[in-house]
Amino acid sequence: MIFTIIQADDTWALWGILAIWASVSIFLEQKYKWASFLSGAIIALAGALILSNLKIIPTESPVYDAVWAYLVPLAIPLLLFQVNMKELFQESRKLLFIFLICAVGTVIGSTGGFLLLKDYIPELAKIAAAIGASYVGGGVNFATVTAKFEPSSQMVSATVVADNMVMALLFAMYMFVPSMKFFRKHFKTPHIQEVEAGQYGENDRHTLAEKYWAKKEISLKDVAASIGTSFFLVVASFKLAEWFGTIIPTGPNVSVVQTLLHTILSEKYLLLSTLTFLVIYLFPSYFKNISGSQEIGTYFIYIFFVVIGVPASIPLIVEKAPLLILFVLTVGLSNLIVGLLLGKVFKIDLEYILLASNATVGGPTTASAMAIAKGWGSLVGPILVVGTLGYIIGNYIGFALGYWYLTF
Repeated sequence: MIFTIIQADDTWALWGILAIWASVSIFLEQKYKWASFLSGAIIALAGALILSNLKIIPTESPVYDAVWAYLVPLAIPLLLFQVNMKELFQESRKLLFIFLICAVGTVIGSTGGFLLLKDYIPELAKIAAAIGASYVGGGVNFATVTAKFEPSSQMVSATVVADNMVMALLFAMYMFVPSMKFFRKHFKTPHIQEVEAGQYGENDRHTLAEKYWAKKEISLKDVAASIGTSFFLVVASFKLAEWFGTIIPTGPNVSVVQTLLHTILSEKYLLLSTLTFLVIYLFPSYFKNISGSQEIGTYFIYIFFVVIGVPASIPLIVEKAPLLILFVLTVGLSNLIVGLLLGKVFKIDLEYILLASNATVGGPTTASAMAIAKGWGSLVGPILVVGTLGYIIGNYIGFALGYWYLTF
């Protein structure tokens, strides 16, 4: 076990650091223009990376697992309660197209990286398939494909380390690109411009984040309705997914239709988003009158940002995975570059390209978190819907790549 000042089983101390640093990140973002430019998400992630590499906090802990398992699912409905259903369907169609383009970029990067490095990295055929699946739909697909092809535990561990480091780098890039003049000049940015409309002037001391999150009236009833409804939707969705997973058969001897149904209906995050949209559509007045749900959900997401930065242990990466970093970085950059190039050709907004690339690489949760951090509220729901598609197609892409790579 690697020594750290705060050990992995020190639950209260680790929860305290996550919550406090998330709070500090939000405060800095709303207080200072330099922090607003960086974004609270980057501050949260960078702070956690520094703490873990200085061996103040561990890179693994049940506390971090709890954030993924409990806070993230609760945050998703909270952030969707104010979704405009008409905008949802309009934006989802646009995002789907660029999402599929970014997925093609992943396949190109995975194949190119495999052909270049297959003689230098052991078991790369199996690992490349897993990363190919993961960078279409997120970590859920990585677990599924590695279980299928069974690379050694040492290679899986090293790949996870490399993936964490590259993910942190890519996530920082996604957050910085919208602020860069080159991309602002060559791509349409309607959502960025909408957020900046009314932004602080030269003599205005208020940051964009502070204005966006201005004080509003929130009652105890609002807090109760927000959290209680979110819990209800999470429990109902996860139990339904569990039930569908038991009654719909899966395995090598079942039909493609049954396999597809099992994949779709047993995916708890897909059901969570679907059920949330359904109740919002059926009971619009109930959700319209709830205040504070977005604030609570966003705070949970900032804690999630802190957790994302924790596993990127630089010494461990240098020791275990230097070439794997090159491979994973190739896949991630290929995803983004193909998305930007073809997005430019098809005149797709920069916000859609970045969110789609984020969703393929990190899954719908990281993409929706970015949309929230940037103030692109109308894109939160659509990217959650489109991002869950990666859970479905990612496994098939990973399996196909794996069988192909193993022929070399």
